[in-house]
Amino acid sequence: MLFNSKITKYITIIMVLISMILRGQTREPVAAGRFYPGSKSNLQKTCQDYFQRAGNPKMKGKPIGIIAPHAGYVYSGRIAAISFNEIRDYDYSTVVIIAPSHTHSFSFASIYDGQFYKTPLGKVEIDQDKAREIASKSDRIKLSKNGHQSNSFGRGEHAVEVEIPFLQTIKPDQKIIPIVIGTLDYNVIKDLGNILGNLLKSDNILIVASSDLSHYHSYQEAEKIDQKLITALEKFDPNHFYEGIRDRKYEACGAAPIATMLLATKKAGSEKIEVLEYANSGDIQGGDKSRVVGYLSAAVTIGEQVNSNKIKEDKNMNNEARSQLNREEKIFLLELAEETMRAAVKNESKPDPENIPKITRQDRGAFVTLEKNGNLRGCIGYVQPIKPLWKAVKEMAVSAALKDPRFPPVEEDELKDITVEVSVLTVPHEIDDIEEIEVGKHGIIIKKGFQQGLLLPQVATDQGWDRRTFLQHTCRKAGLPTTAWQNQDTEIKIFSAQVFSHEELGD
Repeated sequence: MLFNSKITKYITIIMVLISMILRGQTREPVAAGRFYPGSKSNLQKTCQDYFQRAGNPKMKGKPIGIIAPHAGYVYSGRIAAISFNEIRDYDYSTVVIIAPSHTHSFSFASIYDGQFYKTPLGKVEIDQDKAREIASKSDRIKLSKNGHQSNSFGRGEHAVEVEIPFLQTIKPDQKIIPIVIGTLDYNVIKDLGNILGNLLKSDNILIVASSDLSHYHSYQEAEKIDQKLITALEKFDPNHFYEGIRDRKYEACGAAPIATMLLATKKAGSEKIEVLEYANSGDIQGGDKSRVVGYLSAAVTIGEQVNSNKIKEDKNMNNEARSQLNREEKIFLLELAEETMRAAVKNESKPDPENIPKITRQDRGAFVTLEKNGNLRGCIGYVQPIKPLWKAVKEMAVSAALKDPRFPPVEEDELKDITVEVSVLTVPHEIDDIEEIEVGKHGIIIKKGFQQGLLLPQVATDQGWDRRTFLQHTCRKAGLPTTAWQNQDTEIKIFSAQVFSHEELGD
């Protein structure tokens, strides 16, 4: 008995040591230098450039699930950045990244059993406590290296790894849970989705579904197939989406991660997924259009989403009569924009205002425009009312000075020559009759498919355009034919704006 007791004790000690070793393991990068830049400096610059091109977040409400592609960055990096851009203003305790297995199949969902995932930007800590909690709730979910380590041919899985640098760029200290699903078995999807759905209700997590869409069809055929997937996705029905994959109506290598994310977010109370952008590899300069891969950016929020029905509901609540700023409120925003711009250019602490006027605490769309000696020097803004007005103006002052992709960042010696103009927007609403457009009063948003363009009210006034010319130039801004505004499937929205500068106020 004593001998057996000692053996049991030694076995226990060995198992504990093995467990400690495994918990400390780091999953080394396998996609660096292939799917994305291999050096830290190049990877940082690449991700920052993609986020800059992504512009402002489009969603209203905190995302709890996103879809992002996982191809080489030169093909899909811009689309992935659009997805991750939606979460930059929110905090999460843990980000769950779910990916398919491209290297080999297995019958369960595999949560990496080490402590870190590594990219050239450094190590990302795995939330081991939450990982163990998830794995403990189903035999179909295991702590494992399956799908994470290289297969017998030396090929390593990339679909989790390529998402991580985007996360590291905007949230350097974020914990993750990397999961690879090695099967399309709906029982595995259902178990993982239900567990994550319950976790979404009780904890502050985000789910990232890593997936590309159709593979190696012609450009036109890919668009048709992928549009079928988007249509199914927008039904926000995990079973319906899964059945379409099963019946080969459309394609997604990350079908299991997408279905899992849909199931989890629906269980947590979400009601809609918002498609943010679609493209394929044929869209890049010089891209081969004979064999393309499709990419999608989409997000699910637990709060209010941007959609035309909500905009129409809000129209009466945001009428112009009760949303006009007085002189003192305009001066407050102008001075905030100017001080913030100067601080950003000089790399100094940005102002933290006190006595914030009540009206500027409302969620409003806003643009900040910079001019130098009468010429445009930067203009960026939020169209939708996604954050308090004073915060939007403060953020856009920085973006207009440093992040407008049309111009180099403003230099300190330019500040004396730059004037600031602020535009505060009403909520855009869709129109059926272009006679509603009043030149000089209304700005226009034109959208057709995935293409969208916006021009502020003052642009038409400055250029001396009539209504028809204004519509034509807004179409051109969207990358559409100038006659596209006449098409039935083109969406036209208008908004008005209070536009003011110190010159306009007589200061």
